[in-house]
Amino acid sequence: MKAAKGMVFADYRGLTVEQDTELRSALRKAGVEYKVVKNTLTRFAAKENGLEGLDTYLNGPTAMASSSDAVAPAKILSEFAKKYDKLEIKVGVVEGKVIDVNGVKALAELPPREVLIARVLGGFNAPISGLVNVLNGNIRGLVVALNAIAEQKANA
Repeated sequence: MKAAKGMVFADYRGLTVEQDTELRSALRKAGVEYKVVKNTLTRFAAKENGLEGLDTYLNGPTAMASSSDAVAPAKILSEFAKKYDKLEIKVGVVEGKVIDVNGVKALAELPPREVLIARVLGGFNAPISGLVNVLNGNIRGLVVALNAIAEQKANA
């Protein structure tokens, strides 16, 4: 729990073996660790790591998906919860803060990291390209004026 940046707890009751195998495979590909956990031990570990507020969600069968990527467990489990109604997301933890089901869903809807970085870089690039256009406009105007003077002198 200490090393994970993102964790999602879910109730897996009712999933078939095929569905569970598909879920585990998708999580493994994304580098997410998935385990069925005992609620008592999870409560103890949460208390030891300073995670308050998990107790109320740790009832019934519980599976925990954790990763060093804060978004990956939320994305994959939310996708599978939409696909299979039996998978029910209970709660999530991001960077040591407990978030409810709506928070997990909001986290899952975030665009990928690469897209967010591209947006930020695009925001930095816009003022620079505007400055380049302004400077090019001044140089273009000077060239047009010099051309007009040269044509006038050639005609004279």
